[in-house]
Amino acid sequence: MMEVVKTLNHYLWNYILIFLLCGTGIYFSFRLRFVQLRKFNEAFKKTFGGLSFGKKAGNEGMSSFQALATAISAQVGTGNLAGAATAIASGGPGAIFWMWLSAFFGMSTIFAEATLAQVYKTEKDGQVTGGPAYYISKGLKSNFLAGFFAVSIIIALGFIGNMVQANSIGAAFKNAFNINPYIVGAVLAILTCAIVLGGMSRIASFAEMVVPVMALFYILGSLFIIVKNYDNILPAFQMIFVGAFNPQAVLGGGIGITVKQAVRYGVSRGLFSNEAGMGSTPHAHAVAKVKYPCDQGLVAIVGVFVDTFVILTLTALVILTTNSIGEGVTGIELTQKAFNVGMGSFGEIFIAISLFFFAFSTIIGWYFFGEANIRYLFGKKGLPIYRILVMAFVFLGCGMKVDLVWELADFFNGIMVIPNLIAVIGLSSIVTIKLREYEEVNVKKSRVHERK
Repeated sequence: MMEVVKTLNHYLWNYILIFLLCGTGIYFSFRLRFVQLRKFNEAFKKTFGGLSFGKKAGNEGMSSFQALATAISAQVGTGNLAGAATAIASGGPGAIFWMWLSAFFGMSTIFAEATLAQVYKTEKDGQVTGGPAYYISKGLKSNFLAGFFAVSIIIALGFIGNMVQANSIGAAFKNAFNINPYIVGAVLAILTCAIVLGGMSRIASFAEMVVPVMALFYILGSLFIIVKNYDNILPAFQMIFVGAFNPQAVLGGGIGITVKQAVRYGVSRGLFSNEAGMGSTPHAHAVAKVKYPCDQGLVAIVGVFVDTFVILTLTALVILTTNSIGEGVTGIELTQKAFNVGMGSFGEIFIAISLFFFAFSTIIGWYFFGEANIRYLFGKKGLPIYRILVMAFVFLGCGMKVDLVWELADFFNGIMVIPNLIAVIGLSSIVTIKLREYEEVNVKKSRVHERK
């Protein structure tokens, strides 16, 4: 079973989805005239300009920042600690360059996803909801593809995905504090239950409060190590840029890593981490209370920037500036090794705490995405069973051996991408129209402002 799923994932992620996801990002970049560059400054102003915390979310939706925080809570997970490390170990330092490039194009895809989520959001059982299942069924008029997507994401994120996120927390706390993983699992399940039973209001408040704190904690810890090893900062960037096109010049001829591997692992790990094009984050962006659909499209761009160009890049620089590559170590073990080199014995504790914040916030975000699709398929009557199952998967995931489960999560993550990309590309004219309307309104506003 394990080998079959591994083989399927190998071809799905390395030969199909890489080209589909990157191709979609390149397509939208040109079609929207590189909106991620032209509107980057505006995107930051919309996200952080006049920011105020504590706005209460409800059935009518949440604030734009709360929606972004919920999206980032799902984007920034174990992949940010393990993803960059896996890319470097398997594709060399040059993989980070290709990770940046895929994220750059992915910004235009996520703009399209968030805009469509706003256009086709709806009210169901007295609550605003939305996401790919809704824009597939209402925009493409395909109930089959919408149902296929909904089932795939519920399994991929709500159940299996949350199991592996919980497993990462259980393993980290076992290594750092020698706590029984099932005790950690019970606490996680109770905390998850307490938050999700509060509905959209509590989920939004949790994301708004926790995401900035966890990001700041990790950024400061990473910067401490990078600055401490400042002599290696320029060599680290040199390794990234040279290694992108000539891995042997960085790693030596005996390592055997090629440019093809640098591209493959950089792009795949980057896309898997920032989720651009995967159809997950539109569920959060759909419920944002904004004036124009493109308002939230621009805010969504910031999510990819924070995930890849900030968090993932810092992880990569910690690994490179501490010279931690080698000895066959990869994934989260390589990240832990780098932080242990940089922080001494506290490094393991730092990673355990970071992993708890990253993975737990992802559990909440992924629960929310799954809930939107449970509502689509069954209405609110399906929520009690869904919640019980999520708690069970979180509890069991902490203590289980999940190698096969990780592979299954990758597989279901992969197959849910396909109906989403079909819809996003099929509805690209809607995105173009909405962006043109948005820009025309802004031009009129600026002219009125000039006259005054």
